[in-house]
Amino acid sequence: MGALLAVRVALVFFFVSFVTLFPSPVYSQELLIANAERRIDLTSHIIRVYLTLKVENTGTSPASEFLLAFPPTQVNHLALVKAVEAVGKRKKKTYVPLSVNPVELDDAPNGTRFFSVSLINPLKQGETVTVEALLVLTHSLEPFPAEISQSESQYVYYHDSAIILSPYQIKEQTTYIKTPSTRIESHTRVEPTKLSGKEIKYGPYADRLPYSFSPIIVHFENNHHFAVIEKLVREVEVSHWGNLQITEHYELVHAGARHKGIFSRLEYQSRASISGVSSFKDLLVRLPPRVHSVYYRDEIGNISSSHLRTDSQKSELEIEPRYPLFGGWKATFVIGYGLPLQDFLFESSDGRRYLNFSFGCPVAGTVVNKLILKVVLPEGSKDPSAMVPFPVDQYIERKYSYLDVVGRTVVVLEKENVVPEHTSYFQVYYKFNPISMLAEPLMLALAFFLFFMACVAYLHIDFSIRKG
Repeated sequence: MGALLAVRVALVFFFVSFVTLFPSPVYSQELLIANAERRIDLTSHIIRVYLTLKVENTGTSPASEFLLAFPPTQVNHLALVKAVEAVGKRKKKTYVPLSVNPVELDDAPNGTRFFSVSLINPLKQGETVTVEALLVLTHSLEPFPAEISQSESQYVYYHDSAIILSPYQIKEQTTYIKTPSTRIESHTRVEPTKLSGKEIKYGPYADRLPYSFSPIIVHFENNHHFAVIEKLVREVEVSHWGNLQITEHYELVHAGARHKGIFSRLEYQSRASISGVSSFKDLLVRLPPRVHSVYYRDEIGNISSSHLRTDSQKSELEIEPRYPLFGGWKATFVIGYGLPLQDFLFESSDGRRYLNFSFGCPVAGTVVNKLILKVVLPEGSKDPSAMVPFPVDQYIERKYSYLDVVGRTVVVLEKENVVPEHTSYFQVYYKFNPISMLAEPLMLALAFFLFFMACVAYLHIDFSIRKG
């Protein structure tokens, strides 16, 4: 009864706050959505929303773009927005990536975020186009109850709308919500609503006006490990002597329902299928092929509970922290490994060198609240520049290592709210004179020569005291 009352109070508050924020439509372009299908995947702690929109131009002038709208409750949790346009029919259908950029409207309701999707060709009067979008949300599942014991399952709330928020009229729409199990405690009904196993179907709904909204709450079991990396610092050190050294510092936390009571390792091991079902004791790290010199350690020292599998296509490192992680528990550790330089360093047509490496977190199924990626270039590198396929913060640092004279240039890339979909290649371009590679060997040779001359001088100088 208490849980049901909490759901009703939250639902009323959610509805009132949303209605006050969306008093009237703000976009007047004559477009409508003839058909919309939304599929919301709640099987993990990272929410993925798949939108299929059939956009029609009912105006007289061509339309080269249209808007996606997001409620204020999702703005801070939105990690990624992607869109593609379906070209062709059936077996010959292809998908062309579209440019998606955030836009601001002067008369937009408070807290609303809009993204503009640019079409391949302007949409003429009476024409239609099918666009598919991927939306990735993080930190959008609220554990309820907020604290659970070792033997309890984890239940969460998910807030959304049965009606797709859009600045355009939607002729027909349907929403599907997929949960990880059939244990759905409660869900808001907006007729027609159908519950079948792990899936809830809302709709179809016809002729919904712009900015129509119908808040819903789903309360369900989700024992997926809520692995969140609060901070990840990846340092990629480039050596022109043939090696690429990567060092990664992790601050990991279980972001699910907090653990209450005491922890019994005996119960955890003897009743593995029941005890601590929402906890996790291992992680999978996906590494490039031909990896070598892999290590895994924390503040105490080396952690031996890891397994490395390699082949010609990929490398996988299974790691186990020193203890299983329950809700609210944290762990810090370091992973390091080496890679052949020739697999990642190339020369462009204009003579510059460039590093082609992967951005993102190599640990599977995790959210990174803050990712700092540092590319340490060889001493003597000049005019560095980075090309990343999405917005990041960039700046330059200086690092000094053994035998460095002027220091090494460090290109720093920072991004918040990083999800697995951000794993893609980026490039760092720089100029480098091969003569600079001789600086350290010559310095060592000069040092040994001076030391040798000092030894010779010491052996030939007579320091004894004689009478005059």
